Amino acid sequence: MSLFRTKSLAELMPEEGDGGLRRALTATNLVLLGIGAIIGAGIFVLTGTAAANYAGPGIVLSFVLAGAGCLFAGLCYAEFASMIPVAGSAYTYGYATLGEFVAWIIGWDLILEYLFAASTVAVGWSGYFTAFMTELGITLPPEYTGAPFGVEGTHTLVPSQICVDPASGGVAIDAVSRTPIAIADCVSKGFSIIHGIVNVPAMVLILVLTALLVVGIRESARFNNIIVYVKVAIVLLVIGFGFQYVNTANWTPFIPENTGEFGKFGWSGVLRGAGVIFFAYIGFDAVSTAAQEAKNPQKDLPIGILGSLAVCTVLYILMALVMTGIAHYTELNVPHPVFVAIEKAGPSLKWLGYLINIGAISGLASVVLVMLMGQPRIFYSMARDGLLPAVFGKVHPTFKTPYISTIITGLVAAVIAGIFPIGLLGELVSIGTLLAFVIVCGGIIVLRRVQPGLHRPFRTPLVPLVPILGILICGYMMYGLPVDTWLRLGIWMALGLAIYFLYGRSHSKLNTR
Repeated sequence: MSLFRTKSLAELMPEEGDGGLRRALTATNLVLLGIGAIIGAGIFVLTGTAAANYAGPGIVLSFVLAGAGCLFAGLCYAEFASMIPVAGSAYTYGYATLGEFVAWIIGWDLILEYLFAASTVAVGWSGYFTAFMTELGITLPPEYTGAPFGVEGTHTLVPSQICVDPASGGVAIDAVSRTPIAIADCVSKGFSIIHGIVNVPAMVLILVLTALLVVGIRESARFNNIIVYVKVAIVLLVIGFGFQYVNTANWTPFIPENTGEFGKFGWSGVLRGAGVIFFAYIGFDAVSTAAQEAKNPQKDLPIGILGSLAVCTVLYILMALVMTGIAHYTELNVPHPVFVAIEKAGPSLKWLGYLINIGAISGLASVVLVMLMGQPRIFYSMARDGLLPAVFGKVHPTFKTPYISTIITGLVAAVIAGIFPIGLLGELVSIGTLLAFVIVCGGIIVLRRVQPGLHRPFRTPLVPLVPILGILICGYMMYGLPVDTWLRLGIWMALGLAIYFLYGRSHSKLNTR
């Protein structure tokens, strides 16, 4: 069998009605699912980290660059989603245009995108949850709210490490914000470095949301809708009140001078910042995974994809301006940077700090929910094609959800969230997302050339210009990511190829047709 044999649209479409998934999502549900996934870690977690380490106030330009790449990729996604309204997202699109081998690569890559994204955001949620508990007078043991190791190097403490006085056992730095401190300073004061053991709050969140997803897509969508309304309202409050306390001196220099290392400020830092925060945009991709559960997918999927992307890009840019305007970018390298920025505004905005923690806790939970929703549906499609064992494609007879793959996804994501730090996870998710977007953009060009007469309810404008720009921008942001991130992607892909050639290729249903 050819590695690049495609699955025709005629073969794909009959499967739409026999999968057992329940069609329950409207256009509004899809837009809110997209916003639920997009508005989260980018605002509440990674904006501060990327500003402090890579771009400074220029993180605003990083969001513009990432948003442009998303726009071009989103237009390509919208065309595919309207043509092929079945579960599977980019995996299914790749199967229809570029062949089984490329589809497998996309499907395996999407595990990085969804599974690791759920874990990444859960770690960020844990930081806000810990801070909120402290505000209520409940101090959680720092050893059980952080990862057992870090990836930021040997010269700086990372958020999962605590500087402790061995004599008194008291925390020498803020155990909630875990502001980075030089190791030399820590040691010189007689303190020792204590690593986390496991991130319990992050694990508990994932397991609870996994149970909700098993129960049903309609119930999950309702839960997401409520949370989205709450967190968007809080984001608008932060933007509206925060702009009154912006100190424009914090924006100077807008792009700090490069330190001599690629990706550490300067324009290369803006580029690397865009690559790091790019994963915060993957919500519109998650919308496409729910195609088989949408009531009118040909019409509603493009609305959900492009509508959520437009709303969130504007909010991201405004929030980045407010955060770097209120607090100096060097102070934002913490698990909950929005809270830190509001504290810098003084007691007059203290009331907003409580709302921010509530918005972040609920908002990040909705991101985890949508990511955990997307991954099982990728497994579902791959299993129905024979590339994964049939157990991944089982649908619950009552709940009409892919319950086995949902449970497996939740358990693995919980373990990852419990032991890995947010820096490592965020970069892996970014490179996985960008690679998927590049392949989808390429698929539009291929399909327009080989099957130009197909009915397209939504057409990507200015082909091939738009998909080429999507490929170039996403590829450029991949180039800006650290070398070790590329190495981890290579190892991950090598593992995926081994599974494909040892199992997937021989069990593919195309082999029997």
